[in-house]
Amino acid sequence: MKILIVSDSHGLTEELLEIKARYAHEVQMMIHCGDSELQADEEALENFHVVQGNCDFIGTFPEDLIKELGGLRVFVTHGHRYGVKSTLLNLSLRAQEAAANIVCFGHSHFLGAEMIEGIMFINPGSIRLPRGRTEKTFVILELSENEMKLHVHDLTHGKLDDLTQVFSLPKRD
Repeated sequence: MKILIVSDSHGLTEELLEIKARYAHEVQMMIHCGDSELQADEEALENFHVVQGNCDFIGTFPEDLIKELGGLRVFVTHGHRYGVKSTLLNLSLRAQEAAANIVCFGHSHFLGAEMIEGIMFINPGSIRLPRGRTEKTFVILELSENEMKLHVHDLTHGKLDDLTQVFSLPKRD
């Protein structure tokens, strides 16, 4: 199973349509972690699970989402209400409360992935205004029985093989 995760596109539509055209056929879920700055009925967001970001002034998206995929709980938020620019503690506590296995968030525009107490935290970076690197990134998370593979993609250059990471999945009850 695969999940496409994007965040902080800040008004881009053609780029989201291009990502969908390229990858929608191979993923089972598409997530936008907020700050799309688009209307909910925008074609570029069609089939994405979208949350409200701090720059989404229209207010038509939920603050948080919980989705199930292959027996895993995926918690999606933008992150601004959890202070993710300075700590993951608040988000980690909320993820534990939600019994999440995977947390997808944005807001900081910094690409990152970290396993904390058995929960996978993923920030796909930004396809509009990346910070900490020049690549305009998004992520495809590949899930198997025992592991997660995090494939980082650049909007222009495609998959960045040197950034692929593999994480062992904690045993499920």
